[in-house]
Amino acid sequence: MNTYKKINKIFFLILVFLAGTVLCSAAPKTKVLIPKYANGPISIDVSGKSYKYYPLSVDEPSILTTRGPGKLKIITRGMISSQDEGRLNYSVYYRINGARKVKVEFNSVKPDGKASFKDASLGLPSVGGNIMIELARGEHTIELWSGSENLQIITRTLFTEIKEKKIDWVSLSPMYPNEPVSLATYEDVVSYYRYSSAKPLKVKITGPTTVRVLNRVEFDYRMKGKLNYRIEVKEDKKVKNTYMLCTDRSDVTRYKKDGKRTPGKANEIVISVPSGTHTYEIITLDKCSVLGRILFPKKDIKLEAF
Repeated sequence: MNTYKKINKIFFLILVFLAGTVLCSAAPKTKVLIPKYANGPISIDVSGKSYKYYPLSVDEPSILTTRGPGKLKIITRGMISSQDEGRLNYSVYYRINGARKVKVEFNSVKPDGKASFKDASLGLPSVGGNIMIELARGEHTIELWSGSENLQIITRTLFTEIKEKKIDWVSLSPMYPNEPVSLATYEDVVSYYRYSSAKPLKVKITGPTTVRVLNRVEFDYRMKGKLNYRIEVKEDKKVKNTYMLCTDRSDVTRYKKDGKRTPGKANEIVISVPSGTHTYEIITLDKCSVLGRILFPKKDIKLEAF
């Protein structure tokens, strides 16, 4: 009987260990996003821990990039010159992938009694006000502005990954006669299409559905290090989104027939297609040649993609 109890106990402990391992591995990852070209950070101490915040401008956007899907948390604080100034009213604007600006207002915000600036001469930080945004799959560009000229606003941005749902994707050929290019990754060979500012990648598709566009900059021997470039998406001739992307040379993907150039690592953008038939144009806003591959969900073939 004792032996039976010992076996049960060991089996129970193994189950607990395995369950803990699964829970730990499935825990979502959260990272801090640092603005591009940011000025020096401002440190705030909260309950013995130090956190870095970045100032916002009224005129120039603070630019952040990340890859979804995930949840974005933008923590905003006002910088109060003295305790006597009481509660604050301020606003922050944000824009995702070049779409319309969204204004968020924070009213009657008081000083945070549990927080202080590392540099005491900066005054007092207000209680944090949060902006929560859910981002879909693909690369995203987030722009932030202060909406308050008479108050310095600072932000700290966190991004938490969300597990992607498994989707079967099929390729879609562009409408224009863009030049096809074969790229090889290990033993797999796939077709991309060359496009530029002069010759866009154009596709017609019926929604509602989702379109993925994988983009690879073409590197030649003169191009060194990382490359920043911009992609613009037009929906029915109107600008829908603008993406600020960054890439460098791929370590595993090569041209099947061109040994003089190297394809960049893929940047993925995702276009949400509303109901009805729509025409999309994808162009680069910079002087570089880009290879694009268009994909959409296999389940949406019934919508008659062209």
